[in-house]
Amino acid sequence: MTPLQLLTQIKNGTLAPLYLFTGPEMYRRRVCRKQMVEKFLPEELREEGYVRFDLDEVSVRDVIDDASSFSLFTPKRLLWVSGAEGAIPRGGTINDDDPGVAALAAYAKNPTPDVIVVFDCHRFSFDGDDKTKMERLRKYYAAIPNVVEFTMYSDDEARKLAADLAKRSGLNIPPAVLESLVESLGADATRLANEIEKLALFTGGKRAVTEEDIASLTPDARATTIFALVNALGRRDRAGSLDLLETLVRDGEYLPLALTFLATQFRFALIAKEEGLKTTQQLQAHCARIGVGMWPSRAQQVFTTVNAFSRKQIEQALTGLYRADRDLRDRPADERIVIETLVFSLTR
Repeated sequence: MTPLQLLTQIKNGTLAPLYLFTGPEMYRRRVCRKQMVEKFLPEELREEGYVRFDLDEVSVRDVIDDASSFSLFTPKRLLWVSGAEGAIPRGGTINDDDPGVAALAAYAKNPTPDVIVVFDCHRFSFDGDDKTKMERLRKYYAAIPNVVEFTMYSDDEARKLAADLAKRSGLNIPPAVLESLVESLGADATRLANEIEKLALFTGGKRAVTEEDIASLTPDARATTIFALVNALGRRDRAGSLDLLETLVRDGEYLPLALTFLATQFRFALIAKEEGLKTTQQLQAHCARIGVGMWPSRAQQVFTTVNAFSRKQIEQALTGLYRADRDLRDRPADERIVIETLVFSLTR
């Protein structure tokens, strides 16, 4: 089951008595929990009706015993059980004789009316080393038919969410700046929501958000500063480029990473020149054919470079980037001088 399907159940008032929440994504999980509490429990019942457990402290049987008992104080209850993975036996096999498994199976056949129990596990992902752990989790909670999978946002989903949140907050943020924010935060929906709220308070909705605002307010925004440096070099803005380089050096950025972004920018610009691509749409289509993802804002950045440099100058820039990378690998006394020399070369 997807979070959207669960929200539909909540809206229609067709909630099941048992749920298992799985996956690492927190933003949709919090939305679902909030909607579930507000829809299922009237405000006057929430203090007594919303009960929290942690399986690091109690057992599954304790939770089921509580769910099976009628409350004297509230006709409805929502039991939120965190740390669901804590019930899984370590190293041993999972079978029907396990007290927790048996208690879940018996309760699933005859759940208490007007009681919802949600077992929540957010520590395991769906692939990699956690795949086997997730399989064991599902086996342990096999009696629960309603399993909600909270997968991480894709890049496209994160961009749409960020745009919606910005609009709701009355935040004026240009598309290119918004996409830089999404990329700098790794499409993490929870962090996007937090940073957009901070930016809305910072600007008061009175002006557009800039790359500098993101660099100032957003954790891990040094990548955003690198994008801004790429853009400044693409415009041949020497003063702006040197200011951004100063920011990177002051923040302790790993300068070879900046060179990697720059080299990628100029390589794409050279491809556009060689293939005779005239628009961002053509560049995106060409990249899609060769299996490379290209965001609209990134395509626009590339064409800023395409328009600012001739093909010969782009080739010279790539040569300069190669030399700068080589010089950095030779451990110079001052890495900053190497990059400053490159900046002066590219903004001639």
